[in-house]
Amino acid sequence: MEQENKNSVGFAFGKENYILLAIGFAVIVLGFVLMAGGGTTDPDVFNENEIFSIRRIVIAPVVVLAGFIFEIYAIMKKPKQ
Repeated sequence: MEQENKNSVGFAFGKENYILLAIGFAVIVLGFVLMAGGGTTDPDVFNENEIFSIRRIVIAPVVVLAGFIFEIYAIMKKPKQ
């Protein structure tokens, strides 16, 4: 009976880990979407209020960092047997 458990090969992650990884990836993508924008069609115009907005320089990087921390948690979480 013990011999079967030693020879059985399974996945490194469980279903819950993959779901958490997908959620973390979605949070990271959301952070990068929040960073996007601020461009202009006229190269002579510089709109600093749009480029240096709180959303782009504070909120978006914090969301991306939270997504990466969540990814580390999803990888380190032990799968249920």
